[in-house]
Amino acid sequence: MTFIDELGKVAPYGVYDQTRNIGWVSVGTDHDTAEFAVESIRRWWNTMGKPIYPQAHRLLITADGGGSNGYRVRLWKTELQKLANEINLEISVSHLPPGTSKWNKIEHRLFSFISQNWRAKPLVSHEVIVNLIASTTTRAGLTVQCELDTNKYEKGIKVTDQELKRVNRECDEFHCEWNYSIKPNQHKM
Repeated sequence: MTFIDELGKVAPYGVYDQTRNIGWVSVGTDHDTAEFAVESIRRWWNTMGKPIYPQAHRLLITADGGGSNGYRVRLWKTELQKLANEINLEISVSHLPPGTSKWNKIEHRLFSFISQNWRAKPLVSHEVIVNLIASTTTRAGLTVQCELDTNKYEKGIKVTDQELKRVNRECDEFHCEWNYSIKPNQHKM
């Protein structure tokens, strides 16, 4: 999350495709919530993922252990269920254990280069931020697409036990709290 006096908050949320060395970043102008995180993944899927992987049956997400996509965040799971239902894909999630998010590939292969690219440049508008992120490249061939997300995301949404039970979640054997799959439901949430 970055705060710029003239712009207020901007929250970049990214998806990094390790296989193709391409990134997607949504720059949010409101709260960094689980709903925003899943909307960013949705936008990536509709813009880049689906055209590149039209035969996909499953989506694998590696995520930090905390923040808007943290392993304890109930809204993250219910929003992923909505996405799984919408795109009709199983979504497997593997959270990095607490204290190890610095090893997340997205930090080293995407966001570190974005930070280098906009270093010492005045972030004076949303357009400048989006353009700087989208112009990020590396010698290894990284390319990035970026889009501004001006949606409003409510903070503090509570997910009830009943709502959480409707998530079609299958636990992996190793650390179920960090590793699980969410399968599409027959009925919409």
